[in-house]
Amino acid sequence: MSSNVQSTVGANTEPVRVAIVTGMSGAGRSTASWALDDLGWYVIDNLPTQLVPTAVDHLITKLGVHRVGIVVDVRAGRFFDEFAESVSRLRGAGHDVSVLFLDAADDVLVRRFEYTRRPHPLQQAGTLLAAVQNERSLMADVRSIADVVVDTGALTPHELRHRIGDLFSGGDAPLHLTIQSFGFKFGLPVDADIVFDFRFLPNPHWVPELKSQTGLQPSVANYVMSSTAAPVVLKQLVELLSTVLPGYLAEGKRFVSIAIGCTGGKHRSVAMTTALSSALTELGFVNQVNHRDIGRE
Repeated sequence: MSSNVQSTVGANTEPVRVAIVTGMSGAGRSTASWALDDLGWYVIDNLPTQLVPTAVDHLITKLGVHRVGIVVDVRAGRFFDEFAESVSRLRGAGHDVSVLFLDAADDVLVRRFEYTRRPHPLQQAGTLLAAVQNERSLMADVRSIADVVVDTGALTPHELRHRIGDLFSGGDAPLHLTIQSFGFKFGLPVDADIVFDFRFLPNPHWVPELKSQTGLQPSVANYVMSSTAAPVVLKQLVELLSTVLPGYLAEGKRFVSIAIGCTGGKHRSVAMTTALSSALTELGFVNQVNHRDIGRE
């Protein structure tokens, strides 16, 4: 248990925020825990899930804490049976609860365990891969109710800490919106809530003077947006999201990731992601942009 908070009883006048960090072993829970601690959250690691509401209650009433991070994993007893009930109890008490699920592909997790030479918590006489797959099966229901899923497969620890900061450093934004470009040839982003495919647009890859550039350059962006379909689809997309995003908020989902794809994630998806971000910003939707696959070709 760790804390950077020095509070007194009755000093808590801010809304109570609770971040429950879970996910696959090896996906970065410890890094996320350290990041929350650095942000001033009171962090408890490996707490049995059925004790979470009681622990949060104690921290609020006895220490005046208003930001609590709870890290739970596959070893936490009857975690999966108790998880949904504990989250429901916290929200029923009026707390602002966010469930963060950290994930990565099986082969990435296997490599990380092999590199650190640490045993997987579910590995007994079987193989490491079998343990990872078993954990993924056990975690499926929890992942399905997470507010935000972060794929850490391509992230360094520093990048993951920055991502945690983006998600949990502030408390005023009602919607945490991320728009990321990606290339289908590198796989779908596992943390995307909504995916749009822009491979139907003319590809700057086949224009010699544009091939080496990216969608961040005006010449490429202008080429993409000058096609007949691009501005029409962008307008329709903005109209759709203007309806969808408030609906997510009404249902209590505050973290939304939109993925914009093209073949390589270098030209069309980058240009459309930038254009969509600007259009949504004009409508008052605060968002952050991530270009996942620039530089991978």
